[in-house]
Amino acid sequence: MKLYNYYRSGTSFRVRIALNLKGLSYEYIAVHLARGEQHGPAYRAVSPDSLVPVLDVAGNPDHALLSQSMAIIEYLDETHPEPPLLPRDPLGRARVRALAQTIACEIHPINNLRVLKYLADPLGLDDGRRAEWYNHWVREGLRHYERRLQLLAEERARAGLPPSVYSYGDTPTLADCCLVPQLVNGQRFGLRYDDLDIPLTLAIFERCMALDAFQRAHPSRCPDAE
Repeated sequence: MKLYNYYRSGTSFRVRIALNLKGLSYEYIAVHLARGEQHGPAYRAVSPDSLVPVLDVAGNPDHALLSQSMAIIEYLDETHPEPPLLPRDPLGRARVRALAQTIACEIHPINNLRVLKYLADPLGLDDGRRAEWYNHWVREGLRHYERRLQLLAEERARAGLPPSVYSYGDTPTLADCCLVPQLVNGQRFGLRYDDLDIPLTLAIFERCMALDAFQRAHPSRCPDAE
């Protein structure tokens, strides 16, 4: 498999984590978003919408090019089911997807590179105002994530179950693949989390980052890191 991605892309980071958790090898192909390489004709042939990541499933009879990180991760989970990134039961899958989509649908889309660039030009926001925009939506989203974790913890306690180790259960899931890149990107933008009162979220982040699969996916470990 080949993964077209960018080291600072949170969505690419998600897929790198999933590939590592599955123990799958892949060829890393860098697409430098800040230099506009995603808009060149060569990459447009790979990704019509000029977005990363794209997974080239080499060896597939259709030689499929898969886009959108959530779809890619679910494809990997269905084709390489161990270790699972989604629970086996329908309720568990819905819970994990809801957590993941809190990050992927409520925070990331309004803070990605395209949006931040548009805020600068043509809208004319300076670096400080753009950072204010970014920080506001990340902080709001993480508070919502923490509340979801609290409700799930209360549900487990009522059922006589021990607290979850990760976002949902005792092993990393799709939710953790989304959470960790968002927190790492926030750190890059100078966002502080110590005043947010999100202890469950931060504890999960620390547990994830103790795992080799998350460490190796970190932007600083990527071949194109600057």
